[in-house]
Amino acid sequence: MDMVTLGKTGITVPKNGFGALPVQRVGMDDAVKLLRGAYDGGFRFFDTARAYSDSEEKLGEALADVRGEICLATKTMAKDGEGFKRDLETSLKMLKTDYLDIYQFHNPAFCPKPGDGTGLYEAMAEAKDQGVVRHIGITNHRIGVAKEAVESGLYETLQFPFCYLATEKDLEVVEMCREADMGFIAMKALSGGLITNSAAAYAYLAQYDGVLPIWGVQRQSELEEFLRYMDEPPAMDEELQAVIDRDRKELSGNFCRGCGYCMPCPVGIEINTCARMSLLIRRSPSEKQLTEKAQAMMKKIEDCLHCGACAKKCPYGLDTPGLLQENYRDYQEILAGKPL
Repeated sequence: MDMVTLGKTGITVPKNGFGALPVQRVGMDDAVKLLRGAYDGGFRFFDTARAYSDSEEKLGEALADVRGEICLATKTMAKDGEGFKRDLETSLKMLKTDYLDIYQFHNPAFCPKPGDGTGLYEAMAEAKDQGVVRHIGITNHRIGVAKEAVESGLYETLQFPFCYLATEKDLEVVEMCREADMGFIAMKALSGGLITNSAAAYAYLAQYDGVLPIWGVQRQSELEEFLRYMDEPPAMDEELQAVIDRDRKELSGNFCRGCGYCMPCPVGIEINTCARMSLLIRRSPSEKQLTEKAQAMMKKIEDCLHCGACAKKCPYGLDTPGLLQENYRDYQEILAGKPL
């Protein structure tokens, strides 16, 4: 079993983290079964957020009796100190615990610091002094904010997108964390579903000692896939490297990562799906992407106001309206029977 230590936190867990965003999409019984199965199979790091609807509640229901054996990380999107305290109180209640191993600012547009006028970091520091929060973390999709957080010395962990489609700038952030002895939690390790070979994804990330990937798990089949890696972790070889090389060639350049921070759209376009539909069709069974429901979803692109709001919110600086139009053209050609 591969293990990872999250920098100066000293937290050491199997190099398989459970990303609990997807469990909000299943019922309580199925979620508890998944979470308990993950724990029984060796998962010890569980990541959730106040923003993930009832994900925290499901974690509390499934794992409260083994609280001392697991690491719980959650997040707040609060804008001020009072909001922070409300979120923290709610998260503790939902998770059925009296402390959090890691509490993270959830993708803020800036790096919270003491004296910035929001009261956020002061509230976080107070919670740590009280023992309610053991380690202070931050998550982000913006490389500038991520670097600032590392350089500030105020944070013990960074959660940031990292997979084998990473750019040199992303790798620089990983190295910065290593040099600062700061834990690195890799989200989007499957690039929002565009990476379909989890063994290749695991083997790539396993090359980085201080990196903990968290896998979004929604189905039993997905859980079983990652449970196998507890006892038989994939190692990089020529076959997996060939998969990575092929994917890098196909997915190079600007593409939507599906993070959803562009949402909501004023006219109801599901931007984080529509802006990468052609890639999804290439990389997964296309039938489910061609249903009447999917066609209606894509047709909403015709209502685009070209207001630019989505592009302004994109942490990757993408021309989101342009991607929508490009994907809609591709989609119409697929429906007409033309190959991509």
